[in-house]
Amino acid sequence: MHLTKRHYLRIGGAILLTAASTLSAATLRDGSDPVMLPEHTAIHVTLDQALATNQSRPGDHFDATVSEPVVVNGKTVIPQGAHAEGLVVDARQSGRLMGRARLKLALQTVDVNGQNYDVRTISNPRIGRDHKKRNWEWIGGGAAGGAVIGALAGGGTGALIGGPVGAGAGATVALVTGKKDIKLRAETPLKFELAEPVTINVKG
Repeated sequence: MHLTKRHYLRIGGAILLTAASTLSAATLRDGSDPVMLPEHTAIHVTLDQALATNQSRPGDHFDATVSEPVVVNGKTVIPQGAHAEGLVVDARQSGRLMGRARLKLALQTVDVNGQNYDVRTISNPRIGRDHKKRNWEWIGGGAAGGAVIGALAGGGTGALIGGPVGAGAGATVALVTGKKDIKLRAETPLKFELAEPVTINVKG
């Protein structure tokens, strides 16, 4: 029997119809109802592990737990306690004298009723504290202290010598203690927003 293009179209349509019917029947049997979470829906989680800019690297994964249920029209779509997995998008260490630490995270999946759903989220990056004010305080304070000690020890000449020496000591302290990395402990609360809608099957 020679099959024409029309026959193939009919066969393909029948297969699609059967698959759709099977999926619909399965949905009815397990009592699930697909609910779409719109863009910008907030997902609140707490970290299951610690993260830090001097340890984490872009591409690292982390585990988290949903801390607040996501509810739409009275239905709990993502329950509190659901497991989530995230990704370290960006992690930059703090420099010692300059360069702020930066940490950006995103959620990748959320587990609802044993099924993983891919999600795309956005969140504001965390930026570490600036070095400049603190470093100048150390350097300036070291210079002033050195000048006082120098003046007490050797008058004006001692002050001239003591100032630069004190400034050098202050710079050394700033160099040694100046790193300001971002460190998030386990159970740190985080908020993410959906970058695009996602549909999740909710059991009735």
